[in-house]
Amino acid sequence: MTDFNDKQIEILLVAEKLFSEHGFDGTSIRDIAKEANINIAMISYYFGSKEKLLEALIINRISGLQLQIENLYKESLTPFEKIDKLIELYITRINKNCGMYQIIHFEITSKKRDINYEAFNEVKRYNLGILKNIIEEGQSQGLFTKNINIVLIPPTIMGTYFHFQMNKPFYADLFNLKTPEDFDNYIYNDLTKHIQQTIKALLVYEN
Repeated sequence: MTDFNDKQIEILLVAEKLFSEHGFDGTSIRDIAKEANINIAMISYYFGSKEKLLEALIINRISGLQLQIENLYKESLTPFEKIDKLIELYITRINKNCGMYQIIHFEITSKKRDINYEAFNEVKRYNLGILKNIIEEGQSQGLFTKNINIVLIPPTIMGTYFHFQMNKPFYADLFNLKTPEDFDNYIYNDLTKHIQQTIKALLVYEN
């Protein structure tokens, strides 16, 4: 986990906002410097390049998620409760930073730039390990079935969420969601509950 000072955090937050609004290619170092009210040299000093700035932004975001998942795992909860809270944590965090996560996944899949994603993958492996521990805990208590493809659980969660987001106009019309607040409330309540039910059904289903 990397520690950033206050000025670096300030620059990262500005960069995240601009990347989310205009995309990585549509945002220049000059844009970030202007929005943050600093000179370009300071960004170069702290991060070196726009690509390195994106790497730092990814590390900053995923490090916070890792800490939250660690704390959740240590709580005195049943395996079912931990699964529910883990899904709630994922959805809440992604929804609050949806634009940034879309940029991250676009950059990873497009491979347009030489960006080192090893830190990102390392944290994903760590988080997957915690999920594995929770599921094995449930299996040892006879709560979960033995035949579970744990690796496919995170993409099941994320895929459902991103499908809903990418088809926002369709679902807004279908569920009469008239404002951004209506849409967020539906995500945090109905969609999250649906994903929780789906994952728990997979965990107890006997194949």
